[in-house]
Amino acid sequence: MSEALRLARRGLGRTSPNPSVGAVVVKGGRIVGRGYTRPVGGPHAEVVALRQAGARARAATLYVTLEPCAHHGQTPPCIDAVRAAGIARVVYGARDPNPKVGGGGAAKLRRTGIAATTGVLSRECEESIRFFRKHVTTGLPWVTLKLAATLDGHIATAGGDSRWVTGPAARRVVHQLRNTHDAVLVGAETVLRDNPSLTARIRGGRDPIRVVLDGRVRTPTAAKVVRAGTIILTASGASRSKMERLRRRGATVVELTGHAGSIAWRTVLSELGKRGICSLLVEGGGVVAANALRSGLVDETLLFYAPKLVGGDGRAMVAALGVRRMAKALPLRVIRSCWLGSDLLVEARPPVRSK
Repeated sequence: MSEALRLARRGLGRTSPNPSVGAVVVKGGRIVGRGYTRPVGGPHAEVVALRQAGARARAATLYVTLEPCAHHGQTPPCIDAVRAAGIARVVYGARDPNPKVGGGGAAKLRRTGIAATTGVLSRECEESIRFFRKHVTTGLPWVTLKLAATLDGHIATAGGDSRWVTGPAARRVVHQLRNTHDAVLVGAETVLRDNPSLTARIRGGRDPIRVVLDGRVRTPTAAKVVRAGTIILTASGASRSKMERLRRRGATVVELTGHAGSIAWRTVLSELGKRGICSLLVEGGGVVAANALRSGLVDETLLFYAPKLVGGDGRAMVAALGVRRMAKALPLRVIRSCWLGSDLLVEARPPVRSK
């Protein structure tokens, strides 16, 4: 199952709206087939692994990070391929969270005489499908908020200089995040100040969908981020001429309900979810970060701290949250922390709600 999890990570950011799944076929104590989910329309992990195993799959065990699907989508049900290959036993890590089909795959396998077992590295497998689970159960993408700041909590100097807050090791991790998330979002202020490309500059990487939250259509047509595939979300009633100029550059401009300075975060996420985006990396700036946090819809916060001080005239990594008493401060649950060169990464998530 550890090998299946390793394979599943290879598909992150490439399979949405399907989950990224890994599978291995084991016979006689040896792996005879490996596979991971291909982009939409391509074969699922089980099918890839079974094809590689060929005749050796008969009477073998299939390890897969997610319960094999039992429904028709763009490809046939995986349990049909499992049955046809002569697999004797299936070990799966996570139950299918799709409310329409959850549990159906394992039940159908058992009805055909194939043993189906779960409970092996289940926590790790559940974590590997967190993007898919959020999207299939809510229609919204998983939201990862990335913040890079000095130790005193600033993302730029008073004059707006922000290059570079963190070092090369931290920036490499950010490129990996772009590689594994479906889309990356920034506000118009970040585009105007930094003119970012928002690409994943790593070997073998793929660029995420670029999203700009721009209620007043301030994004310049010459900005690096304006290209085919980029989505610019603006408020209804914004300048039609500016929208048309951006469209001529290849960008998709979407009008959302809301006024120029404030589009509800749930409206933003709902629009992206409808477009099959299962994971969203939010990179700022401070106002966008504050709006996202106030919405209560951020699933994960990654804070990159550099050993530097800017002082009180610097730009805060999170704009005003309206907190007047410490008891009302936004609570976070630290998952892990690690050093990236001289920078510190803190990964945090909202507290687990009691049932």
